[in-house]
Amino acid sequence: MRQYVIGDIHGCGKAIRSLIEAIEPCPDDELIFLGDYIDRGPDTKDVVEQIIELQQRCRVVALRGNHELMLMGVVSAGLDQSIWQQSGGQATIASYGGSLEKIPESHLRFFRSLRPHYETDQFIFVHANYVADCPMARQEDAARYWAHLDFPYPPPHQSGKRVFVGHTPQAGGEILDLGYLVCIDTYCFGGGYLTALQTDSSDMIQVDRHGHVRRTPAKILMDRCAAATRIVRRWLNRPTHAEEPSTLESEKRQTNDFSPEQS
Repeated sequence: MRQYVIGDIHGCGKAIRSLIEAIEPCPDDELIFLGDYIDRGPDTKDVVEQIIELQQRCRVVALRGNHELMLMGVVSAGLDQSIWQQSGGQATIASYGGSLEKIPESHLRFFRSLRPHYETDQFIFVHANYVADCPMARQEDAARYWAHLDFPYPPPHQSGKRVFVGHTPQAGGEILDLGYLVCIDTYCFGGGYLTALQTDSSDMIQVDRHGHVRRTPAKILMDRCAAATRIVRRWLNRPTHAEEPSTLESEKRQTNDFSPEQS
């Protein structure tokens, strides 16, 4: 089983489509989404539809981000939508045909099903941040959904587990890796990348908002070495020269001509 954690998508439908294609998930794989599927980018509806469909292909753990919190506050609790719209919500409304009333019931069920955090024997996954000396089940929403990673960074969580978060955009497109804490919001909607990180190996796939997979200089070099290796192997395993079949035929005749009397 492979386990990938995926950062903030923010309505970048082409990016998540290419990322899933690059991962090629199998039924036993687990993909953990850190929230903020919606707003800012143009394709919120498509993003949510893709993740719902993905649940039929592999194990999906979908966390709640602060943008889903705002949306459901508007839809379910009648909160004023002006702050949410100013935070990118207008793009979500547009993706649903100009009205929140057009959000499909399957999408509303998805939003209601989102988890506040996810914890395994080794890792903690949460959208934004954490209070180090507080168990995850007792974290306040202010930390879970809203607190950015400001310096000085929080110390390791009391559990000793490695924590993966999103929410704080890494404008340069590189993840923030403190060892005990990893932020993988790499600013896809703003010109960076959507990041998927394999938790046990730290292998990483990044895709920009147009759906193009990022190829770092090291990856380019590795790809070229792999291509050169394939060429060498084909050359070593190439068919024998034209004259060699006659040699093989001659050897075959010699074998057929062999008799016990000749021994």
